[in-house]
Amino acid sequence: MSADRYWFPAKRYGWGWGPPTTWQGWVVTLAWFAILLVGVRLIDPRHHIVAFLAFTLVMIIVLLVVCYAKGEPPRWQWGDRE
Repeated sequence: MSADRYWFPAKRYGWGWGPPTTWQGWVVTLAWFAILLVGVRLIDPRHHIVAFLAFTLVMIIVLLVVCYAKGEPPRWQWGDRE
């Protein structure tokens, strides 16, 4: 996959991905936030802390899998882009 086709580019400093650079990346990000907000509203952490933590963990894993599959390969960077 060429660098201009990545949905999520690598961060300039550190490890991980930065904000999306394609419309597909933005759709995934906005949908992820919307689902997260609905889940937070439906699962009251004061009464169902285990369910709330499980939901949040699953959501984070889903986003990481999408970023790993559609993003630039993660590696530690010191700000020097090629």
